[in-house]
Amino acid sequence: MRVAVTGAAGLVGQFVLRRLLAEGHRVVALGRPSPHGGEARAWRLGEAAPLSGCDALVHCAFAHAPGRYRGGEGDDPAGFWRLNVGGTLRLFAEARGRRVLFLSSRAVYDGRPEPVLEEGLPLAPDSLYGRAKLAAEEALHDQGGASLRATGVYGPPAPGQRHKWRDLFDAFAAGGAVAPACGTEVHGDDLAEAVARLLAGGEAGPFNCSDLLLDRRDLLARWARVAGVAGRLPERCARRPGVMDCRRLRSLGWEPGGEAALERALRAMAG
Repeated sequence: MRVAVTGAAGLVGQFVLRRLLAEGHRVVALGRPSPHGGEARAWRLGEAAPLSGCDALVHCAFAHAPGRYRGGEGDDPAGFWRLNVGGTLRLFAEARGRRVLFLSSRAVYDGRPEPVLEEGLPLAPDSLYGRAKLAAEEALHDQGGASLRATGVYGPPAPGQRHKWRDLFDAFAAGGAVAPACGTEVHGDDLAEAVARLLAGGEAGPFNCSDLLLDRRDLLARWARVAGVAGRLPERCARRPGVMDCRRLRSLGWEPGGEAALERALRAMAG
């Protein structure tokens, strides 16, 4: 299968591209070329997409302020919406007739108080980022596509990139005070496996994609052991986020790596 991947050079897209190449797919990176290979075609979100010869599309690209997703609109919410929602809907229309998979976010659940988040909950996200992801999801589901509501994605970075915890680990090693936090995480390789399984099947609609509930204190304690650094551990976070129920994805045979995947990733980052 020839699969077009937007955002293939990004933090998440690089995992997806590597997995699809390993499975024998011919991958077309729309936008920046990937350091992991594959064909590259020039494209920017909002432009006509060069999809000729492609059987499927995985849409990972998203325009936002550097390092920010919620709040990524900066001081231009109208431009953020026009580019991310308008550009994405144009892309989906151009990909009609192909298998399409969209990288969504757990941000669509923003504002939900439940400790367990299921795909069937009524949604009204309280962030512009979450509303943009949900608008794209709804348009895609209407044409038979699938979306992955991914939690925070971690893993070793592509060449020339910084991993998502680099600034946190640097601050910890410098001995500074680190604020408590707790979040849900999934390894990029596990997310890429979910993409591969959804591409291979005909399932449509939303799929939750999450693995670990990770307190920053526990993460930094692991990092101190693996990397041999000492720092001030934060207090354990008093608030716990809702955990996404991933039974729908697991029913397809998907099984995330859990604690073992986190340990391998930290060792790779330390190395």
